Amino acid sequence: MVQTIHLVRHGHHALLGQMLCGRMAGVELDDCGCRQMACCAELIRHAPSAVQASPQPRARQSAAILAWRFCLPVEIVPAVDEIDCGDWTGQPFASLKNDPGWARWNEKRGASCPPNGESMHIMQQRVVEHVEQLGRDRTDGTVVIVSHAEPIRAALLHYSGTPLDNFLLIEVDPASVSTLVVDKAGIRIAQINQRVPA
Repeated sequence: MVQTIHLVRHGHHALLGQMLCGRMAGVELDDCGCRQMACCAELIRHAPSAVQASPQPRARQSAAILAWRFCLPVEIVPAVDEIDCGDWTGQPFASLKNDPGWARWNEKRGASCPPNGESMHIMQQRVVEHVEQLGRDRTDGTVVIVSHAEPIRAALLHYSGTPLDNFLLIEVDPASVSTLVVDKAGIRIAQINQRVPA
């Protein structure tokens, strides 16, 4: 049986695009994000057997909206947590523009790391290991994983054979759905960044 894994980014929140939230406490969906996730549930046509989420509140809240639609509990999965941005956590993007380390991070994602944070390579490894484990453990059905732009992007880069330094080639919008299909041949990308209606 083919297994489908939907990688869903959390919905909109008030700090999106303004601040590098990372694992900052207290970041939750705004009204727009809640509406987005309700629309996102309509994009998932086949009822999943599980809804999993990053430990971050915005991901758990997003997952809860999807899980309610399908009458499922939310499983919290640390492996799909947001990347640890270390000392950059909570910094406005405007101030990061003046940091040489920030420029290096965005030019060489495969070889750099946020100060006192987590490398993209390590983050990619934990996310892919979880996806691979799902592929081994579940023989059929659909699983929804609600996470963040960077973990989802890292998984898609891996399964497309794209180097981490080219991370900007893959868009991951709020409340978007990217889909992996698992079969006897392995794991492949079926869809990237399906967006909710505007």
